[in-house]
Amino acid sequence: MPAAPRFVRRIPEGDTRERLTCPECGFVAYENPKVVVGSVVAAADGRVLLCRRAIAPRAGFWTLPAGFLEMGETVAEGARREAWEEAQARIALDGVLAVYSIARIGQVQVIFRARFAEPGFAPGPESLETRLFAWEEIPWEQIAFPSVHWALGAWRGAATGPLPAAALEPDGTGMPGTTPPGL
Repeated sequence: MPAAPRFVRRIPEGDTRERLTCPECGFVAYENPKVVVGSVVAAADGRVLLCRRAIAPRAGFWTLPAGFLEMGETVAEGARREAWEEAQARIALDGVLAVYSIARIGQVQVIFRARFAEPGFAPGPESLETRLFAWEEIPWEQIAFPSVHWALGAWRGAATGPLPAAALEPDGTGMPGTTPPGL
């Protein structure tokens, strides 16, 4: 079996960024951000679904039903799949709530506003616990990731009615959205 090519970092001809490139044939192995899909799922009474993580990173902390998009699925299909995998919940998507580009970890997160399509939910294999929380009951100090804070804040501003343009990640000037409104 032939040896695997050894890639080097260089700027390919006609490009402006360093890329992993095969010095023998010139093949470029592009490194692109991963897409994460998820949802803020609300019950009819306005409580939101959170999942306590059973896996690293941040095991034991609360998050939205979300995860990496798989090849061959749309962002909507991925969000519905993640809700099933993490919370055994069948959901209906209302539309895109937020899009977060988190460059430092190479992620683009597409978060939907959603509701239950069928009654019931239960922990999936990646969750220790699933629960509905009223806004004032959300365990803010136990939220797994800043983007969950941002998404919940965006949801609070657009929980019902038409969705505005999708919320974007904070730009670093005071980090709006990291502490949800009302706290």
